Amino acid sequence: MKKLLALFVGLIMLAGASAGIEGATAKTKPAPEVEILVDISNQTMTVDVNGWTYGRWKVSTARDGYYTPRGSWRPFMLKKMHYSRKYDNSPMPNSIFFLGGYAIHATYYINQLGRPASHGCIRLHPQNAAKLYSLVQKHGLKSTRITISN
Repeated sequence: MKKLLALFVGLIMLAGASAGIEGATAKTKPAPEVEILVDISNQTMTVDVNGWTYGRWKVSTARDGYYTPRGSWRPFMLKKMHYSRKYDNSPMPNSIFFLGGYAIHATYYINQLGRPASHGCIRLHPQNAAKLYSLVQKHGLKSTRITISN
């Protein structure tokens, strides 16, 4: 009987310890729900939501003489309509800002998608930019990660 009681107490203690471990891991950063992957060499964007591919679209990144940053960021601001003070008040609909003045946004120059054409931002077809904006708005900035690579 003592062995059975000791086993029971041991199981309870183990369950309590494991609950503490789960609580500790719950405080670590969760994996992003929305992954935005931009491949500059292919001029494409792949969007995954909870590990499932949501969309794959053509983009335009920096043309000669300009630069699109490489790296990984969480976006910090959404703006339904932004106008670039740096580039002649150019419209930037459905902007998702991720680094300073760099953003993912819609473009009206859809014939340039699939090749470098921007001043550094990542341009998308207006329909795809609206979908992406809504997705990031729904899941939140903290649950979104933007990764740009060659």
